[in-house]
Amino acid sequence: MGKYTRGILLIFVVLLGVSSCKDFLNPEQEINITEDKLFDDWYEYRSIEMGLYGLQQKLVEQLVILGELRGDLLTITENADADMIEIYNFNVSKENKYASPTNFFKLISACNNFIKVLEREYPEVTNSASPVTNYDRLYGEALCMRAWAYFNAVRIYGKVPFIYESLTTIEEVESFLASTTPYVDSVDIRFSRDGYYNDTIFNNPITLEKQYYDKELIIDYFTNELVAKVKAVGVNHAIDNNDNTWEVSIWNTHAMNALLGQMYLTQGDLVNAAGYFQKITNLVTDNFRYQLDNSFSGGNWQNIFVNIDNREHIFTLWFNKANFQQNSFQMMFDSREPNKYMLKPTRAAVLKWETIWDNYTLIENTAIPSRTRIDVRGTPGDFSRGYGVSYAYTVNGQAVSPALIQSMLYLKAEDDFRTAELLTADADTVVWKYSFYKNIFDQDADFIVYRAAGIHLWLAEVYVWWAFDRGNTVSTFTTRALDIVNNGAHYNIQTNRDQLGVRGRVGFGGNVDGIKVGNINYIHDPFSNKVTDYIDLTGDLVGKQLYLEEQILDERARELAFEGERFYDLMRVARRRNDPSFLAEKVSSKFQEGKREEIYTLLLDENNWYINYFD
Repeated sequence: MGKYTRGILLIFVVLLGVSSCKDFLNPEQEINITEDKLFDDWYEYRSIEMGLYGLQQKLVEQLVILGELRGDLLTITENADADMIEIYNFNVSKENKYASPTNFFKLISACNNFIKVLEREYPEVTNSASPVTNYDRLYGEALCMRAWAYFNAVRIYGKVPFIYESLTTIEEVESFLASTTPYVDSVDIRFSRDGYYNDTIFNNPITLEKQYYDKELIIDYFTNELVAKVKAVGVNHAIDNNDNTWEVSIWNTHAMNALLGQMYLTQGDLVNAAGYFQKITNLVTDNFRYQLDNSFSGGNWQNIFVNIDNREHIFTLWFNKANFQQNSFQMMFDSREPNKYMLKPTRAAVLKWETIWDNYTLIENTAIPSRTRIDVRGTPGDFSRGYGVSYAYTVNGQAVSPALIQSMLYLKAEDDFRTAELLTADADTVVWKYSFYKNIFDQDADFIVYRAAGIHLWLAEVYVWWAFDRGNTVSTFTTRALDIVNNGAHYNIQTNRDQLGVRGRVGFGGNVDGIKVGNINYIHDPFSNKVTDYIDLTGDLVGKQLYLEEQILDERARELAFEGERFYDLMRVARRRNDPSFLAEKVSSKFQEGKREEIYTLLLDENNWYINYFD
């Protein structure tokens, strides 16, 4: 049986068999499974926890659609369904299946139930001084999962109802949310440890007032809860099955640190964000785990998606067709029948990879920058992370050869756009990241929640703006951001170091083709690589920071496109800049003229960045 499968069945029993107090106490039920019987040994606890991951799996399509289709890298095709079109146009009804918070509430209520049981049956999980057991690790997993659910929900909806811990089923949650007066939870069932002597039913009315938490309150509440309550995270299942990928297929210490860092970064707390990210990037292991060495360099970058690998993956939701654990990513993205090809990359997304240049050289005139020119033009295109992996051109379901696409880019460099466009005239442009290694019927690509390169790029973003005391002088450390992204020199300055950096491991981290920010910053024609202009930022520190921040955002697009974070990246940067037009301009650029201006104006109002489901 699969990783999460047995747990899914058991959590289904919990959600249905214990769906209400009335049903729970009904002696006429054909299946009479009570909490005291269900949680009677360690393996049942572990199985219920696996069931929570099954509920988390149900969220992945929603997270990708809401995190990418509202951004600048993904658009609709003529095959898109009505709900996708609503999301795309920022005109979302409450009936929209991708906008529904129900799956978040199912996960939260199930976590509430499991946390409540663990605190009651194993109260030592709440005692930080007691020795760590597997029950503590399960408790940590459930707390992380609940915090993650709330955090993602509030990023989508702007505010979310706080689901009290006494609400432990989706039916109770729905009744609570539907109530127009204070909700009374009237029965409090307490089970004894042995299921016999002290089972007690109290008529103990609890009045619950509806409270809506915004992003700030959610982050404050759950960062504090994780720091205060979690003793350990993640049961070591590899002991039983010798499968080391289990470590990153469940919530673990590194995943918790990633979540904490992400929440603090979203809040603008750069100090705490950096602290938690560095617990991951500075991990000391023999194989340079999470330090971006050559394990996934060049053409091996694609292997990040082919298999779960502890050197890059921090937390990944596992899917497997043989165990009936599937998702709809291929159905949404793949142009090969029977898939539906409903969503595709935008032109802006494709150009992120096709207009990056490698191995070029400049003849620089520092006295008169306008006279700087290209010496050796270099090679166009990121064929490690871009074509053939993140996206593809397909004809009759077959991907066009990379050699042909390379020829297309060289033709464009020679200004022969007419011939270049003929090479892909009959091709569909597809998101390939969830399909290139799959049979058309598989529908079981894994969903990566956190991985090493994403953490490095978040950390680089922190260093763009983080000002701190350096030798009794408060200053920024933007060179550290460049080292993280380009070549891994933040680990050590030795040229033979193992760490390569985000761009360096795919060949774009050198002195010229790496990201550079200086007084003079050259603008290149995207197709020919010719120097066309320059930006003079001499004496303008903030200008340099803004320029570097945007370069890192572009790098996040190349590295992490279609993985669910793009819209929130744009939100975070726009809010930091206090400039809604930053997001509005990027997102609206994918629309046709006329609609473009409408969407731009709409997105100047930050309230329209959220799905206002609870208004």
